[in-house]
This record gives sequence, C-alpha cells and structure tokens, in this order.
Amino acid sequence: MIFRESVDLGGRPLTIEVGRFAKQANGSAWIEYGDSRVLVTACMSDHERQGIDFFPMTVDYMEKLYAVGRIPGGFIKRETRPQKRETLTSRLIDRPIRPLFPSEFKKETQIIATVYSADLENETDAMAMIGASAALMASDLPFATPIAGVKVGLIDGEYVCNPTPAQMEQSRMNIFMAASAKAIVMVEGESDEVTEDEMVEGLMKGFEWVQPVIQLQERMREAVGKEKIVVEPKVVPEELKAKVRDLAMDGLKEAIDIDDKLPRYAAIKAVKNKVKEELADLPPEEMEEVSGIFGDLKHHYVRGMILDGARIGKRALNEVREITVDSSILPRVHGSAMFRRGETMALVMVTLGTQTDSQRVDDMIGDRFQDFMLDYSFPPFSVGEVKRVGSPGRREIGHGTLAERALMRMIPKGEDGFPYTIRVASEILESNGSSSMATVCGGCLAMMDAGVPIKKPVAGIAMGMIKEGDRSAILTDILGDEDHLGDMDFKVCGTRDGITALQMDLKVDGIDRETLSKALAQAKDGRLHILGKMLEHLPEPREKISAFAPRIVTIHINPDRIRDVIGQGGKTIREIVDQTGCQINVDDDGSVVIASPNESDCQRAVEIVQGLTEEPEIGKVYKGKVKRITDFGAFVEIIPGLEGLLHISEVSWERTPSMEGVMALGDIVDVKLLDMERNGKLRLSMKALQPKPEGYVERPREDRRPSDRDRRPSGPPRGGRNDRGGRGGPRNR
Repeated sequence: MIFRESVDLGGRPLTIEVGRFAKQANGSAWIEYGDSRVLVTACMSDHERQGIDFFPMTVDYMEKLYAVGRIPGGFIKRETRPQKRETLTSRLIDRPIRPLFPSEFKKETQIIATVYSADLENETDAMAMIGASAALMASDLPFATPIAGVKVGLIDGEYVCNPTPAQMEQSRMNIFMAASAKAIVMVEGESDEVTEDEMVEGLMKGFEWVQPVIQLQERMREAVGKEKIVVEPKVVPEELKAKVRDLAMDGLKEAIDIDDKLPRYAAIKAVKNKVKEELADLPPEEMEEVSGIFGDLKHHYVRGMILDGARIGKRALNEVREITVDSSILPRVHGSAMFRRGETMALVMVTLGTQTDSQRVDDMIGDRFQDFMLDYSFPPFSVGEVKRVGSPGRREIGHGTLAERALMRMIPKGEDGFPYTIRVASEILESNGSSSMATVCGGCLAMMDAGVPIKKPVAGIAMGMIKEGDRSAILTDILGDEDHLGDMDFKVCGTRDGITALQMDLKVDGIDRETLSKALAQAKDGRLHILGKMLEHLPEPREKISAFAPRIVTIHINPDRIRDVIGQGGKTIREIVDQTGCQINVDDDGSVVIASPNESDCQRAVEIVQGLTEEPEIGKVYKGKVKRITDFGAFVEIIPGLEGLLHISEVSWERTPSMEGVMALGDIVDVKLLDMERNGKLRLSMKALQPKPEGYVERPREDRRPSDRDRRPSGPPRGGRNDRGGRGGPRNR
C-alpha cells in the first residue's frame, strides 16, 4: 500500500510518500519539497550487539551532484568521501533521533538519506530530517515519537520558515531546529547578534511550523506503518541493587566530593573495583549487571545532589569555573592564545594568508571559496586516554563548525574588510566540559592577538539541565560528568549585545518556552562574565599584525585600466610578479590585492601598478623618460604607455635654438603637465619648474599655430615629380 499526502510548510507543499521506493528496507520515506527530492531509508540488523553500553546507530546524509546537473570535478568523476556539509547534516539528523530510542535497544541501525534532486531553493537538510523520522515511523524499529526539522530566518523583523539561500543572505538568523509534538528537541545555527527574546520567539515559531508535518507522520503511521518490535526493559533483581548500594554508597559520596577530575575518577573506579571484589562469588550473569547498577547509582546520586542545589566542585548552579588567559605565547605564529576554564584548556593559533590560501569548496551548492576557517582537534591525551590518531571525526568537525559560526560574523567584510584569509586552529590540551566553547573564547583572543580587527569580542558558554518531574536545575559552565548525567547540553556564543551561535541537544522529551528563556538568560550572565575576564587580559586587537605574517595591500584602480595591469596574455602581471616576488590578484571591480612577506617588495609592486594605471593630472609634476627627440621638442613618457610633448619653447626661460645637446634618449627629466587637449594630447613643461628670470619679458605668441603647409620645407609640392608633368604638377601633352 502506498501512502502519499502533502502539508503546507512555509507557504510551499511538503509531500511524504511511503511504500513505493526501497521497499526491502525496514522503513523508507520519499520527501518532495519544490523540485527537491530526498529518499531516506532505515534498516536494522537481526541481532543485538553484546557487551556495549551505547546505541549502535549510524546516520549518513549523501548529496549526489547529478541532483543539480553537475559532474564531480577532479580526476575521479564520482562522489567519494563525504563533504563537510554532508557530515554536519548527518550529525543534525542523528542528534535528535538517538535519544528517542529505548535505552535497552542495541541492534545495529543505519539511516541513509540520499538527495536525488535539488532545486537549490528548498534546503534538503530539513527534508532529510523529516524523511528520517517518517522512515522510522513507518518501520518496525522501536521509534514512536515523530519529529520534524525546519530552518528559521529573521528578515526585516519577520520570521521566515525555510528561507531560500537568497533570503538567507539578508537574514539575521540561520537556525536549524527539530521538534516533536511536545517541545523543541534540537537546535543548531548562527545569528547576527540577535537578543535572547528574539531567539526564543524564533524557536517558538519553528515549533509551531512543524506541527502539521508531525501530524502527517502520525496519519501515515496509522495508515501504512509496520508493527513495532517490542524491546523488553532490562529487569535487575532488587536484592542485587541493594547489595551494590550498601557496598558502594559511602565510598561513592566521598569520591564525588573530590574537586579534581582525574583524582575523582580514580576514586570512583577504586570504589567500583572494591564492590566487585566483595561480590566476586556472584554468578557470572549477575556479575555482568554490577557495573550497570553502579553506573545507575552514580547517575541518580549526582542528579539528586544537583537538584538539591549542590554541584561537583561545590560550585553554585550559576557559577563559572576559574578562568586563566594568556596570549602571544608562540613566537613564530601570527597570533596565539591560551584559554583555560577549570580543567578545560584550549591552545588556539591563527594563521594569516592571502587569497590564494582560501579554501575551495565544491559541493552540491556550487564551487566557491572560503576565507575563514576554524579547525578543532581533540587529541586523546586531553582526557588521559590512549587512542589511534587519525583524520578528524564527525565530533571534531561539528565542534569546529560551531566555533567557526560563532566567530565568522565578527570578521569585517566588504570594502572595509580584512583582506587576509584566516585559519584558526584549536588544539584541546585538557578537557573536562565544553572544549568547543573554550575554542570560541581562545579563537577570539588569538585573532585579536594576530591583529584581526574583529567587530566585537565573542565568548561561549555551555549550559546544562537536570529535570525530574516538577523539579529542575539549570547549570552554568557544565563539567563533563554534568553533561553525561544531565538532560540538556546547551551551548550559547555571542558578544555583549547578542547571540552569534547556538547549539542545543536534549535527552528528554523537549524544552518549553519558560525553561528555554531561563536558560538563555542564565547563559547571558555567564557569557558576559567570561567576556570580562578575556578583555581584562586583551582589551582590543593588536594595532599591528605579526612580523611573520604576509603584508597585504589593497588598492583600487579604474576597471577600464585592468587590461594595463594584466597585459597581453598576462605578460605584464607576470613581469611584476617576477620583479617583486609578490602575489597579485585583480578583481573585476578594480580591486588589486598585493601580498608579500616583505613590506618593501609589496610597496614596490604597489608603485608599479599605480604607475601602470595612473590617470594624468593637470598641474602635477612627473619624472618622465625621454622617448623621442625632434626639431620642435621631445616626447616624454610620464606614465607607462602615456607620452606628452615637451615643446622646445617649454625647455627653458631662455631661448633654446635646438634640441641637440639639451637631452638624450632615455634621460629622466622633471616635467609639469600643463594641459590635456580634447584629442588626448598632453602638453608638458620644464621651465614651469624653474624660477622665472628677473625682468623676463614674455615673447608675443602668434594668433594661430603654423599650419602643416607652413611647416613644409621648400621644394616641389608633396607628391610632385617634376615640371615635366606627372602627379602633383602640370601635365605635358
């Protein structure tokens, strides 16, 4: 049976179709929105994986370039490794769906979303989110809470549902969110310093917009959904729970009271090992349950402690850990900073490059260049572990992108922009909660240390929440344990004036408006506290960039003179590069960007380009080169390719009978531009630069200039042969 139905989403119909495509998958859904088409499938293995404490689910979002009528570039003409955009969208789908499965479900699960057609107007990431939920709802997998994704924009004070890319260019907000029928479950995005109230209002709008899509999935489930498999909750004997509680509780309380992470972890592990030793005589099947019982005991104790107002480390619920800041700690990099908050430390470096260093991105959206990049690295030693070191994983890409979004809107753009390509690299040296927010703070400081003229400083903070029944507690600056045991991970980045980036993940059914507003207000207080500490150390960007950074100068020329800089076949610009060693980029609007590690070489290239494109100015003095000498004067090149006439009468106040001996070809002479005639001819003077002799009497000028005939030498008329006839004279017959 095929189910197909549409609902309105942002003024356009969104269609869900189930039962026609990929019927051998456990569940599949075909999503249509405009001319975009996305197929999402959900499959699970036959057997559960044993001995794991996590849900083995993977999500893969794939964009095929044939969807936009393109062939992949490069030597391999097919899609290979995932692009950054695909990885980020895979994470966006995974994060809200994973917590909605039963904790006891351990069958390997795979969700694949494939973009088969894209109109580049209707974003396919939100379609993939809806398709993943619909495929799971139609399947026999134990997933019974439909969700839907939507993008929220803010244009001229109005909230826009799923804005097009053109609209997003004008939007102050670019938020991707997911919601269930009850509440918001996931948020990710960036904004242009919107206020907390504006953010809450936008999220509530998004929650309202997706409700018809969720109701559509419920109707689809009733019409064609498969019978769900039953996941039996694990039953642990109460007697065994009591034994573990009696043996562990006192030691666990003492261990959790330890402030420092590693000693606390060691103490907790020692208590756990002692419990296992005491219960060594238990049957093997019961011994397997001991670790889980101990973990649940720790989980419930810490949550209850926080709800009673006490935190690990004896902090108040709204208290930020101690902050330490340093900068310029790496002498040869262009900018560096160390940001430490509690037991989390980020060492962040900034490298300044030229336009040729920008990142080329070739994905479904198109071929474009990115001049601001942030890379986040999380080596295993940062948490005292031993793991294989390889290429960045999805978590590292996601954390780096969040920090990149938080900072990029504060980079000056346009004519007053910073002409450098900027790469920020964050190395996490220690981690105990919110290393991504330490990256935001350290990245801001490192850019200021590098002399990047950011609009405003940016800081980030991670919030948490514990909720049980009617009791709840919002935590500022969460630890790793508070993140793992809590119900919300809420990261907020921004300036003093507003939010620049936001990320929220929930492990409960959702978050209501009141709790969201309270969390954002508490996050603002924490963010301002951190900004204050940062600015105490470095109040504003350095006035000068590092001596080791390339020097970049941008000049503007008349676009009509670009050909003079490029030259025939690029000959002129290659000669300038060879002479100066500079990198030179010329834009169609007449912007010329010149870069070199050496400031004098850079200035030399500037002078050459300015000389090639300079417009003549009446009254200006030029150093010109004598190109030709005639009886009536000399032709002097004052600008490359532009000559003027220095008449013999303008050489000196004294009469100059002949040009012979006055100057020679190749001489450099100072001349003043007296006039530019309508036909473009230039009239130069040397005597205008000389003091006028005392008693000098100006010679009278003739009323008219001599005609060509007056200048002709005596003799037969031009073209004449002789008096015996022929062209130019009387013809004899």
